[in-house]
Amino acid sequence: MAFLGTAVLRAVACRQPFSPLCRVSSRCYSAHTDQTTEKSVPYEKTLKQEESVSGPTKPLPKAADVVVIGGGSLGCQTLYHLAKMGLTNVVLLERDRLTAGTTWHTAGLLWQLRPSDVEVELLAHTRNVISSELEKETGLETGWIQNGGLFIASNKQRLDEYKRLMSLGKVYGIESYVLSPAETKDLYPLMNVDDLYGTLYVPKDGTMDPAGTCTTLSRAATARGATVIENCPVTGIQVKVDDLGVKRVKAVETAFGTIQTPCVVNCAGVWATKLGQMAGVNVPLIAMHHAYVVTERIEGIQNMPNVRDHDASVYLRLQGDALSVGGYEQNPIFWDEVSDKFAFSLFDLDWDVFMQHIEGAINRVPALEQTGIKSTVCGPESFTADHKPLMGEAPEVRGFFLGCGFNSAGMMLGGGCGKELAHWIIHGRPEKDMYGYDIRRFHHSLTNNNRWIRERSHESYAKNYSVVFPFDEPLASRNMRKDPFHKVLQEHGCVFQERHGWERPGWFNRDGAAPVLDYDYYGSYDIPKHNNYKYNDLLGKEYTFDFPPHHEMIKEECLTCRNAVAVFDMSYFGKFYLTGPDAKKAADWLFSADVNKTPGSTVYTCMLNKRGGAEADLTVSRLEPGLAHLPLAPESDGNAYYLAIGGGVAQHNWSHIQTVLQDQGFRCTLLDHSEDMGMLSIQGPKSRELLQEILDTDLSNEAFPFSTHKVVNAAGHKVRAMRLSFVGELGWELHIPKESCLPVYHAVMAAGAKYGVCNAGYRAIDSLSIEKGYRHWHADLRPDDTPLEAGLAFTCKLKSSIPFLGREALEAQKAEGLRRRIVCFTIDEKVPMFGLEAIFRNGVPVGHLRRSDYGFAIDKTIGYGYIRNPDGGVVSPEFVRSGEFTLERMGVVYKAKAHLKSPFDPENKRVRGIYDLPQEESGSCKARM
Repeated sequence: MAFLGTAVLRAVACRQPFSPLCRVSSRCYSAHTDQTTEKSVPYEKTLKQEESVSGPTKPLPKAADVVVIGGGSLGCQTLYHLAKMGLTNVVLLERDRLTAGTTWHTAGLLWQLRPSDVEVELLAHTRNVISSELEKETGLETGWIQNGGLFIASNKQRLDEYKRLMSLGKVYGIESYVLSPAETKDLYPLMNVDDLYGTLYVPKDGTMDPAGTCTTLSRAATARGATVIENCPVTGIQVKVDDLGVKRVKAVETAFGTIQTPCVVNCAGVWATKLGQMAGVNVPLIAMHHAYVVTERIEGIQNMPNVRDHDASVYLRLQGDALSVGGYEQNPIFWDEVSDKFAFSLFDLDWDVFMQHIEGAINRVPALEQTGIKSTVCGPESFTADHKPLMGEAPEVRGFFLGCGFNSAGMMLGGGCGKELAHWIIHGRPEKDMYGYDIRRFHHSLTNNNRWIRERSHESYAKNYSVVFPFDEPLASRNMRKDPFHKVLQEHGCVFQERHGWERPGWFNRDGAAPVLDYDYYGSYDIPKHNNYKYNDLLGKEYTFDFPPHHEMIKEECLTCRNAVAVFDMSYFGKFYLTGPDAKKAADWLFSADVNKTPGSTVYTCMLNKRGGAEADLTVSRLEPGLAHLPLAPESDGNAYYLAIGGGVAQHNWSHIQTVLQDQGFRCTLLDHSEDMGMLSIQGPKSRELLQEILDTDLSNEAFPFSTHKVVNAAGHKVRAMRLSFVGELGWELHIPKESCLPVYHAVMAAGAKYGVCNAGYRAIDSLSIEKGYRHWHADLRPDDTPLEAGLAFTCKLKSSIPFLGREALEAQKAEGLRRRIVCFTIDEKVPMFGLEAIFRNGVPVGHLRRSDYGFAIDKTIGYGYIRNPDGGVVSPEFVRSGEFTLERMGVVYKAKAHLKSPFDPENKRVRGIYDLPQEESGSCKARM
C-alpha cells in the first residue's frame, strides 16, 4: 500500500513523456511496488453479476412506443420520467446490467450552483428526485447523502465567480455562504487554509449512489408499466423513408428479436457514437479515461463536505471515513478503440497523468500525505466539444433522440435532463430552454469532423475547472469556417470570436494582426506550446469580472457608429430561401408576423413553438417574381422568401423549419446559401451619405423606406440591399455574392474615409443592441419566452385571422395576463454586469438578469431580465412602476432603475434618419438580430 505523498515522489521520479494523443498503457509502477493493485469502486453495492448470464432477462415485445438504449443514469431517468408522464409502453434495453458502462464507477457528486439558470433548475430536479421523490414513491432508499459542498478560492477572481453563483442561488432559494479562511477552517479542521482567499459553502449539496439510484428508478418505472430488459445488446436500427423523403426510425434490432418503434433514445454513453452510426446519425462525442483514487481511513474526515478546489483542479468526495480524490488534467488519455465487451471494467491508472491531482489534494488536506491508497478507479467517460450533453432529436433521422455525452455529470444532471428528454419525446419539445444541450446547437459540418470533436473536447475537458469568464473564446479547432473578409479584417487587427464554426469579428485591436493559430493542446502530448501567441494573450487580458482592458476600444467602435458610421461584417449569418408550391402557406404558419406583404418588403418576426415560445427571431424578405439569379435570388412566382438568421443558431433554425414543414406536409424547398454570400452592415448617421456614393439607387426615405430591400449595384457588383438596423441607427445591410465581397468592402471603406468610418465587431453590436433594447435570441429571448413576455407583441399577427404556430398559446396568455415580463434596468454606478445578477423588488428576489452590457451613449450599465410576482399574480406595468428595484452583483447590492421602454431613442427616430430631436423614454424593440 502506498501513501499519497510517496506516490507523488515516485511518479515525479519516473515520469516520462508519451507520444501525442495516443492511449498510454505504460505505468511507472510495477506490481511489486508498494502501490495498491486494487481497482474497485468504493460502493458497497454494484449491480455486477459474477456468474455468466446469457440472453435477455425478459422476452422482447413486438412493438413499443419508445425504446431507450442504455441502462445508465440517463437511460433510467428517461424511462422513469416517460412512465411518470403516462407513456408506459416503453422499453429500456441494456447490453449488460444496469450501470455497467460508466455509471457504476461515477463519483456521484451533486453541486446545486452552476453559472447557468437552466442548469440550476435541472440540478434542483435531480436533487428532488433522488433525495425525496423516489423514496416516497417506492419506499426504497437511493443512497443520497447530504453532506454539503465547499468551493475553494485561491484568488480574487475565483471568489468573484463563486459570489456570482451565490447571487444567482438567492433567486432559486439555494442556501450558500461565502466563508473566510478562518471560518473555512472551523468548518473543515483538516483543511490547509493558508493560501485561501475564501470559500463558498453550500450546505445542501451531496452525493448519490449509482447502483441505488438506478435500481430505484427502474423499479419505479416498471411499477408504472415500463419494461427493463438487460443482457440484450442492440445490433441495428431500422430506418424508413416516408412519402416526403423524410428518414424516420422504424425498429430496433437485437440478436433476440426486433422491436417495432417510431422512437429510439440513445443513452449509450461512450458507445453512443456506434449506436448513432447504425441509424446514420452523427454523435459528436469522444471517450476518455477519467479517474479517482480512494484513500484509507482518515481520522476526523467524517461528515465533512465535498470539496472542489478548481485552482488545483481537484475534487475531494467524502466516502464514509475516507476520501475519493479526482480531477481534470490537461493531458487526459483518449480511448480511441471503444470495446463493446467493456462492462463493469476499469483501466490501469496512469500515475503520470493523475499525480497532479494528488499534489493538489495533499496541499489542501495535508493529512493525505500519510494516508494510504485503498483502490484506484479509472474508467471511461464521454466528453463533448463544449462540455455540455447531447440531447434532442437528431437532425438526420426523425424519432432518433440523443441523451448522451454527459461529461462525467450524468448522475448530477440525470434527473433534470431525463425529465426534459421525456417531455421532448412526448410533446415535441422540452419544458425548459434546452438549446445549450440540443444537438442542433452544432452545425452539421462539424458533428462528423473528427479534428473538431477531438480538439474541442480536449480543450473543454482541460478547462473544466477554469473560471468561467464572460468573454472567453476557444483555442481549439478554429478557422473551420471563414468568410471572404477574414484576411483583410485580420490585417486590420480584428480579434475574432468563434460561433458555429465561423470566425466572426469580435473587436478591433490597434496593435495589428492577432491570428488564431492551430491548436497546441496546451503543450500536452509532446506538442510544442505556442510562444508569444498574441491572440491568446489578448484573450487572457480579458479574464476579469471588471471592465476588460479593451473596454475603451469597444467604446470607440460604438460611439463611431452612434456619431458617424461603422461597418460590421455579419457574413456568418444563415441565409436561406423558402420556395415551392406551399411556400406562402408555410410562411403564414411558420412566422409569427405577417410576412406576406408586398414583394420587396422585409419583416422582423419570430418563429414559435406550440407553447408560444420563441424558437427564433429573424428577418423574412418577400422576393420579387423572376428567374433564378443565385445566390441573390431563386426562381420566384412572388411567393419565395429570403430568411436571414443569426449565424450561431442557423442549424437550430434550419432544423426547426424542416421539422415544421415535415409535420405539416408542406410542399416546400429550403435552400441554404449561407456559404455563398457575405454580408456587410453599414450603420450610423453618415451611412446614407456613404452608401449613396457606391449604390446605383436612391436611398431617400421615400425611395428606400425602412424594412424594404432591393437588388442594386454596389461599385459595379450586384448585391441585395436591405434597410434594417440591429443597433438602432440609420443603416443598410448588403448581402453580397462571395466573389464580389472584397471589391464592395474596399469601395465602402474608401467612400467612408471622409465620414470617419471604422470597422466594428460583435462586442460593439452587443452593447449597441442592448442600449436600444433589441433582443438577442438565446439571451433575452429563448424557447421558454413568449413574444408577449419579451415585449415583442408587435411581431405577432394576432389582429389578423391568419393561423400560425403558437397562436393559441399566445391568445390564452394574453387573456390571462402575463405572469412574467422582461424589464430593462440601469444603474448609476460604473460597474460591469454580465447576466445572472439577482433582481430584487422591495427586497424580495423576483428574477435575474439574462443579459447585461455597458451602453456608451447613455453611459450606464444596462441589464435585461424577466421578473415574476412573488405572489404568483400578473406582472402588470403598474407592478413594475410601483416597485423599488435592486440588483445584486457578487454579493453587492446596487439600486436600479426599471424601464418598461428602451432608455435610448425610444421613438425610433434614428433608424428613420432623424438625429436632431431630443430623446424621450418610450419603447419598441423592432430590430433584427
